[in-house]
Amino acid sequence: MGEAEPAVADKIKVDVYNQNREKVGETELPVSVFGAPIKTHILHQVVVWQEACHRRGTASTKTRGEVRGGGAKPWRQKGLGRARHGSIRSPLWVGGGVVFGPKPRDYSFNLPKKVRKAGLRCALSLKLKENRLFIIDKIQLDEIKTKKFKEICDRFELDKALFIIGEKDEKVEKSARNLPTVKVLRAEGINVRDILRFNWLVMDLKAVERVSEALQ
Repeated sequence: MGEAEPAVADKIKVDVYNQNREKVGETELPVSVFGAPIKTHILHQVVVWQEACHRRGTASTKTRGEVRGGGAKPWRQKGLGRARHGSIRSPLWVGGGVVFGPKPRDYSFNLPKKVRKAGLRCALSLKLKENRLFIIDKIQLDEIKTKKFKEICDRFELDKALFIIGEKDEKVEKSARNLPTVKVLRAEGINVRDILRFNWLVMDLKAVERVSEALQ
């Protein structure tokens, strides 16, 4: 009989900090969510899908049949030495119609839920692998104050950061609104595009729990 293979750990231990950047303990992250293989083609698919869903698709041009005027022939067919024209709204004329121009359309398309979840797992795993993920026990502010939230960012030396919180907190969300390099999302709004767009990812323990449950 061959030797038994060593058991593979299904949890990753990471440090937990408070908002003063003091280590307060450790937590375990599921390998299936934060240690998944990083597949760049899936990340690309999900980001393209997100961008397409946010695309407005309102660009519009008029064809020669929609441009006003041009019902009369500008000059007679023969005898003037000019090129033959039947309408001043021809695409050949300035102010005329546009050939094959854009029309309002919906750019969104469906992407399987399992691909979207796989993209989130890849993005979270990438942040952990790059050591750009901080776990905070909780973020708590006594009042809506941008300066207080900025102090938290400075303690962690965050230049461009995405914060994921586990539940609604208007004091935290509104305090971060005026910081151009910071974004706060609730756990249900976490997405691949924002994770990749920001240099750092900060999650509180409640958000880690909710995201792990959703992606396992």
